[in-house]
Amino acid sequence: VQLQASGGGSVQTGGSLRLSCAVSGRMFGDLDMGWFRQAPGNEREFVAGFRRSDSRIYYLESVKGRFTLSRDNAKNTVYLQMNSLSAEDTAVYYCAAYTGGRIITSSIRNPSAYNYWGQGTQVTVSS
Repeated sequence: VQLQASGGGSVQTGGSLRLSCAVSGRMFGDLDMGWFRQAPGNEREFVAGFRRSDSRIYYLESVKGRFTLSRDNAKNTVYLQMNSLSAEDTAVYYCAAYTGGRIITSSIRNPSAYNYWGQGTQVTVSS
């Protein structure tokens, strides 16, 4: 499985970005997908995830209402629309895929559960 993340950049506070993660090498419908981020000096943090078994989407509490995860099955791509960005959202953003059996709820937010990762895309929010 190959994941290619893109769409990062520099924006001002309150701005928006849309991240994309193009997936290849595996049937898109076989994957649970996650977005994570990592700021300097911090651990990798769950941002949003999609569980294929029930099509449920999960979010980090602090991004609810601002970020939206979506999928385009025809393009084998998952997106993360990010609105109302703040400096606290500055980080390298990664997409990840889980190709095992049914992922349990407690694992969706755990980066160790995912077995494929994209290369990361930098998001910088400044005032």
